[in-house]
Amino acid sequence: MSRRIDYYFTTISPWTYLAGDGLEQIAARTGAEIRYKPVDLMKVFAQTGGQPLGERPLARREYRMQELRRAKVKTGMDLVLEPAFFPTNPAPSCYAIIAADKAGGGDTGLLVRSLLRACWAEEKNIAEDEVIREALSEAGFDPAIADSGLLTGAEVFARNTEDAVAEGVFGSPFYVVDGVERFWGQDRLADLEAHLTGRL
Repeated sequence: MSRRIDYYFTTISPWTYLAGDGLEQIAARTGAEIRYKPVDLMKVFAQTGGQPLGERPLARREYRMQELRRAKVKTGMDLVLEPAFFPTNPAPSCYAIIAADKAGGGDTGLLVRSLLRACWAEEKNIAEDEVIREALSEAGFDPAIADSGLLTGAEVFARNTEDAVAEGVFGSPFYVVDGVERFWGQDRLADLEAHLTGRL
């Protein structure tokens, strides 16, 4: 029986960017199904005790920067620690992911990674239509989805956010297996695979 991974994330999370294609590789090895579920992380925070970055104590903000610097070295990924367009409104890019996933014809995982890379490595504003269209095209989707799928995307985005809170999600990236087992953070991908293969 195929396992299901509900993948909750926002497109402006550096930690989600740093996960790279790790989730997709795990799914390929284990046969698990990924359900991509972009969420409004600020609403998730509001209901689960999280704080927006700008409201966190200085010690936590400083630690975050150290962790990002170390993660950049460990992963070897291009990462701008303070990108020009962060924070920005993630909703348009999330709507596009939802609409593209529904339309099919491309690679949803690649689309998510393209948008994250645009923010965290290329210093592009992922709230802008042109940036979203470019990512859609790169992932094999019709770039016109950026216009046609907004209403559906907005409705599903709100529903995803409600689902996230109901499933105990409180950050990004967050992985929920079969609605039960929860894993928070890109640094828990090895544990996720161990669980899927019966080792954990």
